[in-house]
Amino acid sequence: MAAPAVENAAVSALRSVMLRVRQAAERSGRNPGQVRVVAVSKTKPVSLIRQVYDAGHRRFGENYVQEILDKAPQLPEDIEWHFVGHLQSNKAKLLLAGVPNLALVEGIDNEKIANHLDRAVSNLGRNPLKVLVQVNTSGEVSKSGIDPSGCVELAKHVKLRCPNLELSGLMTIGMPDYTSTPENFRMLSKCRAQVCKALDMAEEHCELSMGMSGDFEQAIEMGSTNVRIGSTISGAKGLCKEATRLVSSNPCPSWLYVFYVFIDPGKACIPLFQL
Repeated sequence: MAAPAVENAAVSALRSVMLRVRQAAERSGRNPGQVRVVAVSKTKPVSLIRQVYDAGHRRFGENYVQEILDKAPQLPEDIEWHFVGHLQSNKAKLLLAGVPNLALVEGIDNEKIANHLDRAVSNLGRNPLKVLVQVNTSGEVSKSGIDPSGCVELAKHVKLRCPNLELSGLMTIGMPDYTSTPENFRMLSKCRAQVCKALDMAEEHCELSMGMSGDFEQAIEMGSTNVRIGSTISGAKGLCKEATRLVSSNPCPSWLYVFYVFIDPGKACIPLFQL
């Protein structure tokens, strides 16, 4: 169970994020109501999610199928769950069956997963499921997402050949060090224009899910309609494994410390210097 102090901090952080979202929207001449905030709660306890829920928030995101399957039944049914991680095709039906209030799958990046989701929705008798096509705008081989050159064809497949899916827009994840964030976001906007032209869609009906804890304000200023906020609301995922290993496996005098620069909380850290 999360400590009350941490939970209260999460509620305060949520209010701060909502203020920053409003300010970013207003700076760019947009209506703040056009921007949806998804509180990404991966690795966080149900008690913390409940605290944020009780503060009035209803949209939460999870990255892992098993985690959302464990959490969703313990929480109110009016939560709008977003699945924001990479979804394996063999887990599509499991996800849909276990989370009746799943509102959106943000990571469609190939026809196979689209087809599996489409069949699962049909077999379960659910209403059409909203999905976003994930585009790899940064070109990182380790990152999920279809290449921008294939975005239109995948969007066509979802729109025209998956009657149980509702194409709601596009999603991307910027570079972890934010060096090419503007280019990543501009590329997604370009992809949206191409998709909307090919499918005769109005751009306002095609969402842009871009922006996370470190770049959501810039994303909003560049047109994002959906931002996914994790550590800024719920706290960092903790010390990286390497730092923890060093501390636990190397007993040393109290004057010896290792300092780390965290590039992406919970994923990577770089030794800066030792004293």
